[in-house]
Amino acid sequence: MSKEDLLLKNINGDKPFPICFDDLEKAVAEKIPVGPYGYVRSGAGGEQSLRNNRNAFAKYSIVPRFLTDVSNPDTSIELFGKKHPTPFLFAPVGMNKMAHEDGELAVVRAAEKLDMPYIQSTVSSYALEEVAEAAPNHTKWFQLYWSTNEEIAYSMASRAEKAGFEAIVLTVDTVMLGWREEDVRNQFSPLKLGLARGNYVNDPIFTSTLKDDSFEAYVEGVLANIFHPTLNWDNVRELKRRTNIPVLIKGILHPEDARLAVEAGVDGIIVSNHGGRQLDGVIGSLDALPSIAEVVKDRVPVLLDGGVYRGIDVLKALALGATAVCVGRPFVYGLAYDGEHGVYQVMQNLYSEFKVSMSLSGQRTIAGLRDITLVRE
Repeated sequence: MSKEDLLLKNINGDKPFPICFDDLEKAVAEKIPVGPYGYVRSGAGGEQSLRNNRNAFAKYSIVPRFLTDVSNPDTSIELFGKKHPTPFLFAPVGMNKMAHEDGELAVVRAAEKLDMPYIQSTVSSYALEEVAEAAPNHTKWFQLYWSTNEEIAYSMASRAEKAGFEAIVLTVDTVMLGWREEDVRNQFSPLKLGLARGNYVNDPIFTSTLKDDSFEAYVEGVLANIFHPTLNWDNVRELKRRTNIPVLIKGILHPEDARLAVEAGVDGIIVSNHGGRQLDGVIGSLDALPSIAEVVKDRVPVLLDGGVYRGIDVLKALALGATAVCVGRPFVYGLAYDGEHGVYQVMQNLYSEFKVSMSLSGQRTIAGLRDITLVRE
């Protein structure tokens, strides 16, 4: 085929997969209903927290170094004694069936192909046992929402451990639902539609508390348990006592809470403001990261979650003290756009950008990223 034919083929070919986050978001807005799209896209209240996440990354500029050998970059990290080829993890995002019928099963299969650890949400459309069966040999963590009936929380943690999940991620910033105007405007509640039923309907403690086996009873049971304003450090310590795998806390933004978490014996911290979806007007996750990393002093891994839409964002987070970085909205958009392949393509694009950015910054190892000079506005 001649160069002219190749050029004509490219011009007349199918529309390419959206490369950047903004293009992907626009494409997904045209593909899925307004309710699910608004749920994934939006933040709490006036969305200041959502904007703060992105603005935090824009505040930092890199001062690169040159004339260093970056011919063989090494992007691998180690978490809890296990080596991973990239510093990327799939953030826990619930109710994936709102984006695609294959939901979490498609996501974990893509994660396995990419060899990136996958964190499954409590409010999954598919049960943790089904996800474990879909990728039995892949690194999987289980994100735990506490329950008003704490025995349900302990039951889910136990099920995850038995199914081969390698860590528990306790989310602490959801003691009640954030004020989410987009969902109110669209009259959309995926919980009430049953999109979070996977783990609950398969939990013996939860089902034993229901008045009957109707759908209405299930929804009432979830809504009665999923918000937990009594959650406290004693619960964290008890969870640690009952669990044989590492326990991380997700949702830490204050360095004093990070200090208390380490003292409580947690095995890791995920700095996160829940993607800007809980309390509006809070600090961006990246802005909270440096002070937390300073307090923790590498005693436990510190991961970053929130506003990570590009590979260069991952580099900045690692340079500011993160051990690894969680990606959320981009992979959900990929799932909505093209199922398992879409998830794979989105995360592969982010990783490719990260690798290029790491080399262009003058570093060839993850440890070396701590030496990058960042200028903050």
